[in-house]
Amino acid sequence: MKNTWQCPKCGATDVVRIPDNSSRHASGNNIYTSTYTLFGKIPVIRYVCCECGYVENWVEAKEELLEIKKTFG
Repeated sequence: MKNTWQCPKCGATDVVRIPDNSSRHASGNNIYTSTYTLFGKIPVIRYVCCECGYVENWVEAKEELLEIKKTFG
């Protein structure tokens, strides 16, 4: 959905991107690469189909993907 803006389940194009709320400590589906609470927070951006409710989660920044690989890979 991130690239096509079309739902892979129902085919609808009514897709919304839900960004991370950086002012909130625990907003969204974050991935933490540090044991320190305020450091190493990588946001997981959600794309939601407003027709059927299907949701995809994406890490959008290449450097964040590299950090995840370094920490967990």
